[in-house]
Order: sequence, then structure tokens, then C-alpha cells
Amino acid sequence: MKIGFDHDKYTAMQSEHIRQRIAQFGGKLYLELGGKLFDDYHASRVLPGFRPDSKVSMLLNLKDQAELVIAINADDIEKSKVRGDLGITYDADVLRLIDAFRSIGLYVGSVVMTKWQEQHNAVRFKKRLESLGIRVYRHYPIEGYPYSVKLIVSDEGFGRNEYIETTRPLVLVTAPGPGSGKMATCLSQLYQDRARGIQAGYAKFETFPIWNLPLKHPVNVAYEAATADLDDVNMIDPFHLEAYGVTTVNYNRDIEIFPVLNALFEYIYGQSPYKSPTDMGVNMAGNCIIDDAVCRQAASQEIIRRYYAARCLVRQGHAEISEVEKLELLLQKMNLSDDDRPVVGAARARAAETGAPALALELPDGRIVTGKTTNLLGPSAALLLNALKALGGIDKAHKLISPSVIEPIQTLKCQYLGNHNPRLHSDEILLALSICAATDESAAQATAQLQKLAGCEAHSTVILAPVDENIFRRLRVNITCDPQYQTHKLYHP
Repeated sequence: MKIGFDHDKYTAMQSEHIRQRIAQFGGKLYLELGGKLFDDYHASRVLPGFRPDSKVSMLLNLKDQAELVIAINADDIEKSKVRGDLGITYDADVLRLIDAFRSIGLYVGSVVMTKWQEQHNAVRFKKRLESLGIRVYRHYPIEGYPYSVKLIVSDEGFGRNEYIETTRPLVLVTAPGPGSGKMATCLSQLYQDRARGIQAGYAKFETFPIWNLPLKHPVNVAYEAATADLDDVNMIDPFHLEAYGVTTVNYNRDIEIFPVLNALFEYIYGQSPYKSPTDMGVNMAGNCIIDDAVCRQAASQEIIRRYYAARCLVRQGHAEISEVEKLELLLQKMNLSDDDRPVVGAARARAAETGAPALALELPDGRIVTGKTTNLLGPSAALLLNALKALGGIDKAHKLISPSVIEPIQTLKCQYLGNHNPRLHSDEILLALSICAATDESAAQATAQLQKLAGCEAHSTVILAPVDENIFRRLRVNITCDPQYQTHKLYHP
């Protein structure tokens, strides 16, 4: 895969600017971590060369000074909001993040539940966290937020929230996803610290939107597509333009909240250290793009993928049609269509030819392979075998797995485990392939190609079964689906 982003340069520049920001404030700093701290696959997809764990790598240098606070919106718990890249709910991701942070030596101090209104599932999750020995704090909705500055910066606003007890000078505030209330959590703490005589500051460690790329750059538009469910909109930062005469890009929520932050800092210090929302951020990503064309192409693919993902979520009853409509507008704005995603046409052509669901995958060298539905295999399993043959230089006619191996698995599925579909899913075919690899050189050669699938683009003409979707996710294949099911049943496990 072509590289468009210099990870090492980014790590060095970002680390240095974070140190400078920490030094700017004496005593205590609340650092809001925008985007994903672990597994930032969105960034790695739109900036090829960016590593999903780059933020963690930098922060490990500060682990003795730092503690983490994880914010989660109680409304997201109530509606079981799911992380699209991992396929797990936000509350489950909180537990995963805590385990992940602890495993590398980062201290997790507490969890804060924002927009708390005694939501049933949130109450249950709070009790579960506390039973696991994790401190939980509640922050409440504020009427008129973020515009009613006087109410927000008062004892009836931020002062009503439960104060998060922290013990280290650097407090990293992160979350499972956007809209979790990270910034509001930081501002609430600043207000309450002031009442306690604690000197503290605030900054953002973020990646998107990239402030020094054009507003309509595909990388910035891809961020807007990723947050379509939040109604985020990228905007020119008017405060920065007025203060410095320089055009920069930010997004609506940061711009809307800036007067609140300004008022808060003026309340604490007598004057604000920032003249614009862009000033608040620490973001060197735009300086580390080494091939703009590669990043533009990667980001354009991400916009199309987000569009298909939203359409499938609407079909499954997990999203509103307004999200799809916004993404359609973004596609039009960027002049993108299915023609810009070759695997879509290839999969549909294969499905039309066979009269059954099909998939297509684009290999790193540009070749496209397809997988069709057969008596033995589902299209996902067939696609994987065909792709591994192509990558390993194995003849298409060669059978990597004998029918005599597949048939006993089908018997197990249907006669003993109660399945009605005898075709093998992708996980089952990979297990069968790995078993054959012990005695068959071609199967071993095919298995060795699995790592080359990471970053490949693929499309399915039907919504995948969860087991197949999970396999593609774990292989890091960028899969999209047409928003329709293979059958007309109402229940799709």
C-alpha cells in the first residue's frame, strides 16, 4: 500500500508540542484526547502511514505524571451505541479501554458519565463499574449549553457536577467516541478546581479536522462523514481569522464552545490564554503528509465507505435516514460515486452473473478478485480463498481445501449444531485452511498471505453475517455492503 504520512516525523513533532503546552500551565493540565487513543483506524485509513496506536506511544513517555479519565455519554449507554470499527457498544468499550490502558502501565483514575439523567442502562452500568472497583462520577445536562455562559459558569451549571478526584498533574480525558462530553468534563473540572484554589489549564490533543488543510480537503471531509450522526460540520475558525488573519479549519462544536472556554479562563485567570479554538489544539498531522494525492484518495474511499455503512445501519434500524442524507450531500460536494470504488461494480456484476450474493476485493497491486455463493461456501469464504490464491501465486483451479474436509464441517453445523445453512462462513474456512496447511504446501502458502489483506478494499452485495463482518474487520479489510439482506426474513442473527 502507498504511504502518504510520515509517522516518525509526526511522533516527534506532536510530542514536542505537547511538552510545550504542559509547560504553559503551572500545576495541572487537563488534556482532552480527541478521536481514538487506542485503535485510531480512521486516522490510519485516511492518512496511510499513520499507526493506530501512535497517540499511546507518545503518552507512555509521560505515564508517571498522567492519569486517565474516561468520559461516556449516558444517552449512548441507554441506546447501546456501537463503535462501527470494532462492533462493540460504547459501554463495553469503556471496559476494553480500561484493560488496554492498564496493560501498558497507564493509570485509569475514574469514569465520568455525562448528560446523566438516571437513564436505566446507565444506572446499571454505573453499578457494574463500581462493583469492579472503578470510581464513577456523574455530570448533568445544562440547559442552554453551550450558549448560556452565565448559567454554565455557575454553581447551577458546572458547579452542580460531581467533582472528579484526581491525583496526578496531567489528566488525560478520553472516550469511546465523539459526543461523549470530553471538553465539558475538562471545563467543569477547571471551574471546580478554581473554587478549591487549584491552578489548572486545558488543551486538546486531537487529529481531526486538520487545521492547516483546506476546508474541502478530502481528509477533513472524511472527518465530517465519520461524525455525520453528530451533525458535526467543519468550519473556518472565525476567531482565529480575526485574531491572526490566518484561515484555519475547526468544527462547529469547538467554535460554539469557545466563548464558554474564554469566559471560564477569564473567570479563573483574569484573561484567556487562547484567542481561538484552533489555539486550543495540539495538532501537527497536517505537517506530516508526505504524499497529498495518496491521502486524498484514501480519504475519498473513507467517505464512500461511511455512506454505505450508514445505509446499512438504517436498513438494520440502528440509524436515522438524516445521517444518510448528510453523507449523500458530502458525496455530491466531493463529486464521488460508486465508480470511484471499483469493487462495488465488480461485486454487483458477479452477483448478476450468478444470481446469488457475491463479493469483490481489490488486491494491493490493483487486481480485483471475486467470490460467489456455492453449495460448499458462502461468498465471503470463497472470496478469501480466491484472494489468498491470487496473492500466493496459486493456480485458481487448485483446491486448497478438499471437499472431504469441508463436508464433515457441514455435517457438524447442520446435524449437530442446529444450523440451517450448510455453507461455510469465513471463520470456518480459515480454520479448515490452517488445518490443511499442516500437511499441504499450497495451503501453507495461502495462509501466509493473510497479512497482505490489511488495507484492501472489498464490497458485498448483501449485508454480511456478523461472523463474516468480524473476520474482515480483524483482517483489517475495508469492507462495504449494499443495504439489503440475502433473505426476506425479519430476523437476522
